[in-house]
Amino acid sequence: MGGTYSGALVVRVRERAVDGAANEAVRDAIALAFGVPARDVECLRGRRHRRKFFSVEGDASSLEPRLSLLLGAS
Repeated sequence: MGGTYSGALVVRVRERAVDGAANEAVRDAIALAFGVPARDVECLRGRRHRRKFFSVEGDASSLEPRLSLLLGAS
C-alpha cells in the first residue's frame, strides 16, 4: 500500500470483489497502515466501484503523519 494515482492513495488487495471481500480487505489494510482498529475505518462511498472513499477515525496528530508517509510512497 502506498503511493498515489491522480491524487488518491492506492491500496491493492488480493481478494476478489465478491460478497464484499475486497472492501473488507481494503478496510483492514487501511486500518493496519494507520494503526487503528478496523472498526474505525468506514467506506463512505464507492462500495461497488474501483474508486472508494474511506473515513478513518482517530487522533489527527497521529493519523496525519502516517497519511503523509503513505502519500509520499511510490
